[in-house]
Amino acid sequence: MERNVTTSGTIPRRPRRDRAQSKMRAAVIAAPQKAKSVELPIPQPETGQVRVKITGCGMCGSNLALWEGQPWFKYPLAPGAPGHEAWGCVEAAGSGVSEVRPGDMVAFMSNNAFAEYDIADVSALVPLPPTLRNKPFPGEPLACAMNVFARSGIQPGETVAIVGIGFLGALLTQLAASMGALVVAVSRRPYALEMAERFGARHTIVMEDHDAVMHKIHLLTDGHGCERVIEAIGAQLPLDLASSIVRMRGRLVIAGYHQDGPRQVNMQQWNWRGIDVVNAHERSSRIYVNGMRKAMRAIADGVLNPYPLYTHTFGLHEIGDAFEMMKKRPEGFMKGLVIP
Repeated sequence: MERNVTTSGTIPRRPRRDRAQSKMRAAVIAAPQKAKSVELPIPQPETGQVRVKITGCGMCGSNLALWEGQPWFKYPLAPGAPGHEAWGCVEAAGSGVSEVRPGDMVAFMSNNAFAEYDIADVSALVPLPPTLRNKPFPGEPLACAMNVFARSGIQPGETVAIVGIGFLGALLTQLAASMGALVVAVSRRPYALEMAERFGARHTIVMEDHDAVMHKIHLLTDGHGCERVIEAIGAQLPLDLASSIVRMRGRLVIAGYHQDGPRQVNMQQWNWRGIDVVNAHERSSRIYVNGMRKAMRAIADGVLNPYPLYTHTFGLHEIGDAFEMMKKRPEGFMKGLVIP
């Protein structure tokens, strides 16, 4: 089943299958908690598009609701959906494309990347340098981390609490620590807290009891709370906790993906403290592409090191296993990558 990414950040190669060049394989989520692999014609790029032979695609926690079968989704999904964290090699270009050429490695925005090939608009991709050619680069979540960090407005010397240490929370821990902030990592999982400490968190707190976490934060901040608090889970209770530990005139940053219905907030608390609340989600492809470029530079400069977070790899036929592992999050799991 899954295989670990090597410590150098490279991915063990899977043996190639011999098959007619006109066909490819893609994963299909056919029904809640049911996936299959199908064979399809290899797509052809149109004007302003490229065809990418996919090297890998990250698994995103926001897609767990889809896997579980929440009522706002319809099945079956299109082949390759909802894969949106892909990188790979340009194999063919449509007319009007001059920015890249066949053989270039790219990260790109897409929603059908649980497949061997995908099509991307040239405006939605970022060429990768030779130093990243054999390294995993799930561009969309790396861009998300850079964009959330930018919206957070973290300054040196500030106390920053990050509530939820998954892939995004761990990257934000590293970015905030590199800025010179004092980072407090809050998570349920001991392994996640160990990773946060490795990435520069000054303090770690187990997220078990709301009042206990508040008490520890107030002890660390002389009763004032944190200048910046980033909620990176996407659920009501973590949002409540994050709101309660922001200091007066501080900033609450919503980075978690809240997709399962309305939320309640303590407006009296928000009003009294005069806090700023930032929804750090983006929907502009241009902003995501810019975030990918920022992530590429941060990795090149040694500010960002995501490789310890890529803990497991899966084949296309193991999509179901990948979703189940992401759901259960066993000890040692942080980020799964699908390698066609």
